[in-house]
Amino acid sequence: MKKYLLLLVALFPIISEAQTKVTAAEKYITKYQQLAITEMHLTGIPASITLAQALHESANGTSQLAVKANNHFGVRCSSNWNGKRFHRNGNKKNYCFRKYNTVEEAYKDRSSFLSKNKKYAFLFKYNPQDYILWAKGLQRSGYASSRTYAKQLINTIERYNLAQFDKVVKSKNDSL
Repeated sequence: MKKYLLLLVALFPIISEAQTKVTAAEKYITKYQQLAITEMHLTGIPASITLAQALHESANGTSQLAVKANNHFGVRCSSNWNGKRFHRNGNKKNYCFRKYNTVEEAYKDRSSFLSKNKKYAFLFKYNPQDYILWAKGLQRSGYASSRTYAKQLINTIERYNLAQFDKVVKSKNDSL
């Protein structure tokens, strides 16, 4: 019995640390949840969708594109993009991505990209708390080439309970 008690006492710090270890995704969510909520209040894009896309597209903020270009959404350059550019080889030679000075600038530009693009206009008819419709709509509109994009977003939203951020009401003290 003493052996088991000593083993338990010896393992307790390890067990406690494992239970409180915060994942990279959880750190990312904590850091950027308010930014996603603010963008939701400004544009109607669900905060859960914004966070799920950012987590997925930026590898929790650690991808080369996120680190070197502050681009957390994989938004590519377009013919009317006059901002900074970041070039990265992918399946096709030398993809051009938008480069931002800050992550906040990337969040705002991505919101603008979706809200001003006719291709995504139908999404804004959806309830901002219906992340499933939004995820399926993004996939249907061709936001990403993956045929499982909606499923990936939905799984991320449900895994990290991101839908809770879609229900955050704008308070009178919020300065947007």
